[in-house]
Amino acid sequence: MNENATWLGRLRRGLGRTSDKLKGGIAGLLAKGKLDQALLAELEEVLITADLGAATAARLTRSLAGNPRAADLDEGGVREALAAEIAQILAPVARPMTVDASRKPHVILVCGVNGSGKTTTIAKLAKRFADEGLSVVLAAGDTFRAAAVEQLQVWGERAGCPVFAGEPGADASGLAYDALEGARKDGADVLLIDTAGRLHNKADLMAELRKMVRALGKIDAGAPHDRVLVMDATIGQNAHAQVEAFRDSVDVTGLVLTKLDGSAKGGVLVALAERFALPVHAVGVGEGLHDMRPFEPRAFARSLLGLED
Repeated sequence: MNENATWLGRLRRGLGRTSDKLKGGIAGLLAKGKLDQALLAELEEVLITADLGAATAARLTRSLAGNPRAADLDEGGVREALAAEIAQILAPVARPMTVDASRKPHVILVCGVNGSGKTTTIAKLAKRFADEGLSVVLAAGDTFRAAAVEQLQVWGERAGCPVFAGEPGADASGLAYDALEGARKDGADVLLIDTAGRLHNKADLMAELRKMVRALGKIDAGAPHDRVLVMDATIGQNAHAQVEAFRDSVDVTGLVLTKLDGSAKGGVLVALAERFALPVHAVGVGEGLHDMRPFEPRAFARSLLGLED
């Protein structure tokens, strides 16, 4: 079995709990009869319970209502129609992370709440860029936790990338500044900056994140060139509040969704695409360095509905 087929298998398994919920709900509805207006209203509720969100659920059922063959669709046909519409919603936001070779370095600030998977996401991005022949430096901007620095150093070793770290408790903004200066002198292609996990509703911590952005801007007015928000798929609709807070604080430029392999709430990604239209760079279905891949709308949509690609 080739690597891509293996990855798709992991994605399907990762979204299995969500797809089982959707398949069961759709099968239960069609057991009552043909897909009429009453059943479409019930279908909307099924979609909402799978964390697709009210606006997305309404769009999907409107699309089905406008299908002249809707009443003749069986369960598989309904899932195929929904998957096609979801893929259309997701297509505009599918944007793999790319490095601007003119930057030297291209600076990527990675943020998110505690436990979202920031550090492992940085390691996976670093490994991908290194495999592409780019020189990558990691900066341990989570200066509050010695364990976070050690974790990043372990991942940096695995990915073959040097890690810039300061003393425990060091000023995170100063560390980011020094890391960018050092990466510039070394001619690095990419600088990936880890940050301390912070609750999105803590104003002082969000202010500190903005301070890091300002510090980087003193060296390069465009830095950080990407501000990536990493989110745990298991949080479901709470993701909306996180995106709003981090976007308002540091102008988030893209998303990475992790831990799809442990979630029954994978549908939230569709809701986020519909509402915020932020680029989705990658999704993760495990802890390994190769368990994160660029986001593929069709594969995701079909896996979400339990369909083979």
